[in-house]
Amino acid sequence: MTQMLASVINVEEALIALEAGVDIIDLKNPSQGALGALPLTVISDVVAAIAGRAPISATIGDLPMQADVLAKAASAVAETGVDIVKIGFFGMENHRVCLQALQPLALSGVRLVAVMMADQQPDMSLLPDFKRAGFYGVMLDTASKQGKSLLDYISLANAQIFVEKADQLDLVSGLAGSLGLLHIPALLDLAPSYMGFRGAICQNKQRVSAIKRSNVVEVRHALQKNNKLAANVKFV
Repeated sequence: MTQMLASVINVEEALIALEAGVDIIDLKNPSQGALGALPLTVISDVVAAIAGRAPISATIGDLPMQADVLAKAASAVAETGVDIVKIGFFGMENHRVCLQALQPLALSGVRLVAVMMADQQPDMSLLPDFKRAGFYGVMLDTASKQGKSLLDYISLANAQIFVEKADQLDLVSGLAGSLGLLHIPALLDLAPSYMGFRGAICQNKQRVSAIKRSNVVEVRHALQKNNKLAANVKFV
């Protein structure tokens, strides 16, 4: 069953997401880029407020692909007590060097998720490297948030290859990137571990606006409905 990840910016939004039944509460700052980071104090406050009632992930920011920079930022976010640390792998350079620097943190038990950018020619041959480095999962997102969605940059066939490779490697898989209700049926058929939403759950569907509870519920219900439909098809 594909779960719902909802990106929030503070305690108030996190509690709305929790009440609406979101599976994973994701912490990031949309005004600071695709994976903009929130202050560590805000992340810690959300962890305390949720108090283990739902898994929490947090991004480390839109950072350059420099091994020491990523390792330091990931360690700092992990120390807040979140369940998952999301790390953006931007561009096409230095990815393996950065993986080596992050491996000790992953092997220490911190759940790391590598976020690859569908609009930056993601190298899917890296998936086995993420597994060997001890990563918990991989995700496809978009670096650009200018009105185009994940499927404007990658075909359903290639998204399916991504999910299937992750499954084969026993990696959690996520799909995100300006997703809305219309994307749910097609992407859910690929059976990713989770789908991520921000703009679709916000007021006026603007990712930098506050989230709206009715929008969160609407997306949640759409996922539940399509999960049930997919399950019925499989057992026919």
